[in-house]
Parts: sequence; C-alpha cells; structure tokens
Amino acid sequence: MLDLLSEILRKHPELALFLSLGLGYAIGKIRYGSVTVGAVTGCLIAGVIIGQTGVVMSNDVKQAFFLLFLFAIGYRTGPQFFRSLNAKALPQLAVTVILCVVALGVVLACSLVFKLGIGTASGLLAGATTESATVGVALDTFRNGGADDAAMQTFGSDVATAFAVAYLAGVIATIVMLSQIAPRFFGRSLVDACAELEASMNVPDPGETMAQTGRRSVEARAYLIDPAWAGVTIAQAEARVPRDVKAYVEQVRRRDAILQAEPDLRLETGDIVSVVGLREFLVAASPTIGTEIDDTALLDVPAERLDVVVTNRNVVGQTLSALRQRPEARTVFLRKLVRAGEDIPTYGGLTLERGDVITLVGGKRHVEDVARLIGYADRPTTATDMVFVGIFIFLGGLIGIPTLKWGALEIGLGVAVGTLLGGLVAGWLRARYRRFGFVPAATLWIFDSVGLSAFIACVGISAGPGFLTGLLSTGPLLVLITILVVAFSHGTAIFVGRRVFGMNEGVLLGTCCGAGTSAPALAAVQEVAQSRIPTLGYGLGYAIGNILLALWGAVLVILLS
Repeated sequence: MLDLLSEILRKHPELALFLSLGLGYAIGKIRYGSVTVGAVTGCLIAGVIIGQTGVVMSNDVKQAFFLLFLFAIGYRTGPQFFRSLNAKALPQLAVTVILCVVALGVVLACSLVFKLGIGTASGLLAGATTESATVGVALDTFRNGGADDAAMQTFGSDVATAFAVAYLAGVIATIVMLSQIAPRFFGRSLVDACAELEASMNVPDPGETMAQTGRRSVEARAYLIDPAWAGVTIAQAEARVPRDVKAYVEQVRRRDAILQAEPDLRLETGDIVSVVGLREFLVAASPTIGTEIDDTALLDVPAERLDVVVTNRNVVGQTLSALRQRPEARTVFLRKLVRAGEDIPTYGGLTLERGDVITLVGGKRHVEDVARLIGYADRPTTATDMVFVGIFIFLGGLIGIPTLKWGALEIGLGVAVGTLLGGLVAGWLRARYRRFGFVPAATLWIFDSVGLSAFIACVGISAGPGFLTGLLSTGPLLVLITILVVAFSHGTAIFVGRRVFGMNEGVLLGTCCGAGTSAPALAAVQEVAQSRIPTLGYGLGYAIGNILLALWGAVLVILLS
C-alpha cells in the first residue's frame, strides 16, 4: 500500500503538495498548553514526511506560492509601513530596528563561532524570529548566486532542518521572554503599567459606549413622548443623553407624516419618536422618554453594519474622543477597530491611522455619509482585483532582478524582495485610493496562509531525505542558539525602549511582539497584562519587522558567502 502511494506521489507531485497541506494544517492544530504547533510548522513536518518518498517538486511552483505570500505581507502592512516613517513613530521604529539588527548579529556571531553552514544559519534566523519569509528570501538569494542543483539541495535541506527546530523553540522562547521574564525587570507590574496608560487615554467604564462588546446591541424603539418634551428641539433632547452614552432620534411621526429628525425640529405634544441607541440605555431611559409603542412604519429604517477604511487626511491623527464630538458621529456607533489585522481597543484617546479599518453600525444613510467623510466602505465581496495583484507582483519582481557583480558574487534585491516591496506600494496605494486594488480578506488569507504553507511544504518535500540526519546532529545546538537570539534581541530592544525612549511597558512589549512577528506572544502578553494595550504597539512593529527580517535572509547569505 505504501509503495503504491509513493509511486503515485512521485508521478503526481501536485497531489503530494495538497496532501502535505491537508496533513500540515491538521498537525498545526495540535496544542500543548497555550502553544499550538501552527500551520507553518505542521506543513513543514508533513512535507518532510512525504519527501521521504522521493517526490521532486518544481521550484517554479514553490516560488509562485512564495510570491503570493510576500505580496500579501506587503499589501497588509503597506499603510503601517509608510506611516512609520515619521518622527512620532521613532521610538517604536527604533525598537523594532534594534531588535532585528541584534537578532541578525547574534546569528552571524554564532555562525562563525560554531561554524554553521549558510543554510543552517538562514533557517536558524528565520525560526528564531518566527519570520518564515526569511527562508524564501535566503533560498532565492542563494540560487541567484549561481548555486548548482546539488548545492541547492544541500542548502534547502539545511534551511528546512534549522527552521523546523528553531521555529518551535523561537515561539516558546519569545512567549516566555516577553510575558514572563521581561515584566519582572520593569519595577512595577505590567498590569499597573497598562492601567496607567488606559487611564490617560480616557477609557470609559464598562457600561459606556466606547468599549462596546458583542452583547451590546444597537436597536430602535418608538415612544409616544411625554408632554414634558413638547417645545424641545431634537438637538436639545439629544443633549440630555449622558455624555458617555450615545442615543439619537432617527424619525418623528407627527399625525400622519413621518419627519426626518433634523437638529432644529421642535417636538410637539402627541409626537411619536423613534430613538436609536444601546439596548441597556433605552430600557433604563424608557420611563423618562414616554410610552413605548409599536410603530412598524416609523421603525422601518434600513440599518447597516459597515467596515470603513480610514484614508481621509483630516481624520488621520485625530482621537476617537475628538471624532465623537463631530456632528456626523451623532448617528453612528463604533463597534470595532482593526489595525494590521489585530483588533485594537477603542480607547477615547486612541488616534486613528491611515489604513485602520473601523466597523460602524447605524442607519444606512448615516453610516454611508460617515464612510465618505473618513475613507471608503469596505463591503464584503468575493471580487479580487487580479489585474492589480498580477501587475504589482510582476513589477515588484522586475525591480528585484537587476544585480551588481562583486567578484564572483552577484548582489541584488532578488525577485522575492522586489515582490515584497511591490506589495508594500500596492497596500499603500489601496489605502489612499479606493477605486482599484481591492483584495478581500478571504483572498488575502489564501495568499498569506496557503501561499506560505504551500511554499514551506515544498521546502520540506525537497529537504525530506536529509532532514532527519541534520536534525539529530544539530538539534540541541540550534535550540541553544535560538534562546540566545531571543534573549539578546528582545532584551536589548526592551532596554532601549525603556531607558532611552521611556515607552510604556505594555506598548513596548507589544512592539517587540510585532517586531518578532509573534502573534502567540502578543496573546500571552495581553493575558499577563490583563489589558489590550500591547496591541497598540504590535501593528507598527509587525510592519517593519516583516520587511527587515525578510531582507535579512538575503543579507545573511551575502555576508556568509
């Protein structure tokens, strides 16, 4: 049976790839405590197992998946990357750069001391920093250096072996370093540090509007107004709503006519109003508004929940608290804010950034009016602008082709790095101009997760025959070096962030999580902090860290060559 399967896989390597993906994602779900194996490691392990059958995978297939992955990284982080190039972001930018540079330096030093091969060093750097893109860039750079097939086979096997060991060790070491060890040296608890910043950012009480959760439904109710409201304008009535609770009048029934609730419209005895607000507030306030009745026509107002991408320069840099005071905000509710793929707590003192995605709830016309003021609506769709995607991958690849000769060595960005830069520009353009370049979240996930996993599976398949030998000979040493890389890089970054820039401890650790591209570490830090403050530092660190660590794959190969 196994011989038959091996023969089928050798004749049809495309089936071997998809089998690796299926098994890899299954292995990736294995959990030990709070740590999961992850799809990347799972697909590498599955690829290595299937590679024992002698399957030969085309390098072109592997490279195509990797380019999709790199484009997705650039597209997602482009707005954050370009936003970071300003003075306000200097502390987070400096911490990220220092962390990445120290990580590269430690790997270089250990490579010389322990006489590690170039492939082993490259896989070690990628795994210790949990940055899978480093693997592909290193492979691309080594191939461009004129390596023959035998050298590429050895290099790929060494990269896969070192990456498999260092990645798992890197995930665990980073979690322990940032969530358990680092907080012990701050002089105060991480909980207190985050609470202090929360207080300064005007975080409302749990019952207030800013910190909405899924259970806080927005709804409309109709009331025959109490006679005491007669003669009061809509604006005056809404001004009596508590400062930190939002509710507004949508429509007014006056006899047989339904009127739009303009701010200067005066209420009259016998008017019926539809009031939109949080359910808790409406229930509590009903006795003071009037008698609740059922008026189907009055309550028949189209409602919408809409994701909006922030692009308007007049909105970028303003706090949520300031934006709430604008007249347009009167009729919409903020439900969620996402930055660099992470949910950000909606603190009143939080400033909006270009590329942020905010979720608004309210009447359809109100939500759409606000969307036009702050950016563009990001409505669910299955349509991907593949013209945009294809052209930017092509143009980015072209940028990376030119090389400079240095003796026998050819130095250049490479197609992989060029594609990454193309993705950055594409994401930035999409954040500024809404008429082209839309890539739905589901498609971006395919590019990102499946693109990377398929690439890593191909690496594992190619490395299969020599993987176990390399693992047994270098495994313990790679774990030790990984711990050194994590300790020195994150330790130095934390020291500089606190002593030089005086960063808040929660934001600093979040920045380190982003710079080390470690979402599991971010989750662990937030758990210890009992706060989501660390997410405020994650996005920028993630954007810059992804770029630098990917580039390090080329730099390391060139320096060690």
